[in-house]
Amino acid sequence: MTDNGRVETGTKDGVGTITFFHPKGNSLPGSILAELAAAVEKLGGDDGVKVIVLRSDGSGAFCAGASFSELQSISDEAAGKKFFLGFARLILAMIRCPKFIVARVQGKTVGGGVGVLAASDYAIATEECSVRLSELAVGIGPFVVGPAIEKKIGLAAFTQLAVSASWRHAAWARTHGLYSELHPTIEEADAAVTALAQRLVASNPEAMAKMKKTFWEGTDSWETLLDERAAASGKLVLSDFARKAVAAAK
Repeated sequence: MTDNGRVETGTKDGVGTITFFHPKGNSLPGSILAELAAAVEKLGGDDGVKVIVLRSDGSGAFCAGASFSELQSISDEAAGKKFFLGFARLILAMIRCPKFIVARVQGKTVGGGVGVLAASDYAIATEECSVRLSELAVGIGPFVVGPAIEKKIGLAAFTQLAVSASWRHAAWARTHGLYSELHPTIEEADAAVTALAQRLVASNPEAMAKMKKTFWEGTDSWETLLDERAAASGKLVLSDFARKAVAAAK
């Protein structure tokens, strides 16, 4: 736990659970990003864990994306790159993890949070879980999370999200594959997550690990790609346009 939120992990009956929280809409400062990546790596290496469930706390937003307070505090390109590398490392940890990661989603998801959803292997959400890539509206662009989103939903759908920078409802996200299932209530979504996790715990771990590799084929160069994207984002966030937009949106 940090002063800016917390990440908690637990294991029970072969299911590893990662829960994150931040008082500002479950946003993601660098400390939370680092803790999430470490939690994924830890549970991914635990032989007693067969599947990982990723969730945020509360009944509000699933994730408000990057911490605007932290974005506003960035003073040079090195600090900017370091912040955006937090998203890169989390995405890489998720797609390299040998266990399936099931995201349980409630509420809205913005910006970098959409990248986290895309990096999961199966997302179960409620019918009110709209999504938005807001980066262009604040003078940046979804460069680091873009590759994962594009791979999950395709170039055309990713372009729609990135260019419009407006809200897309849950049904749109389900149609384009960002969500795997939609349910009317949080309780029903939780029941679906539990049922799926129980089925996966009883499945062949070797088969699931091999399936995971096939899901993310073609990503071998992403360490370099996301490093370059983080550097580009770290530079853009220092522009006058981005400075004013982030300050206004904070």
